[in-house]
Amino acid sequence: MTQHVLVVFPHPDDETFGCGGTIALFAKSGIPVTYVCATLGQMGRNIGKPFFATRESLPHIREAELEGACKALGIQRVIKLGLWDKMIEFEEPEALIARLGQIIREVNPSLVLTHYPGYAVHPDHNALGNLTIQAISRLSPEERPLVYAHAFDRMAREVLGEPDIVNDISAVAEVKLAAIRAHKSQSQLIPIEQFLKQESFWIYRFDNK
Repeated sequence: MTQHVLVVFPHPDDETFGCGGTIALFAKSGIPVTYVCATLGQMGRNIGKPFFATRESLPHIREAELEGACKALGIQRVIKLGLWDKMIEFEEPEALIARLGQIIREVNPSLVLTHYPGYAVHPDHNALGNLTIQAISRLSPEERPLVYAHAFDRMAREVLGEPDIVNDISAVAEVKLAAIRAHKSQSQLIPIEQFLKQESFWIYRFDNK
């Protein structure tokens, strides 16, 4: 039984586009959700059309957008790691694994949502997904939460097989749409209909060593 969901992604909007419907379904059923957001998306390419942000103002705008999206989805707590966008792969890994491990022990989630290492396109996605998996792997098998790993690399299905979890999110499509619209700087130029029907995940399987 899911008792607490921990979401670990690198950028504001990762929680919404890939997993917003699933998060909303958990929150709607009364399950608490905590979000670890590693950066403020300082290096995001989208700054509006017409431009309404500068490189200096963008992180502040995206932080406010994150707060609006999390409120829409029902995320109760956001933990910001304060890392620099597009630089997670260059962080000292042991320090970040230890930090994530501390958060996991504190939150004690029954389920973690993160990116599937190697199959999430962006270097930040793959790096943080890998560090999260490493942090969880250092728990005993009995302590480890279930991991839903989000993958959208074009090779994911070919290598990993079909997703283990496919969630119909039509019941919360309007909630997810509100969260997408909250991320105004990143959603203006994206066809959003593709994100409102279902969300897929692979269960990450550890070797139990």
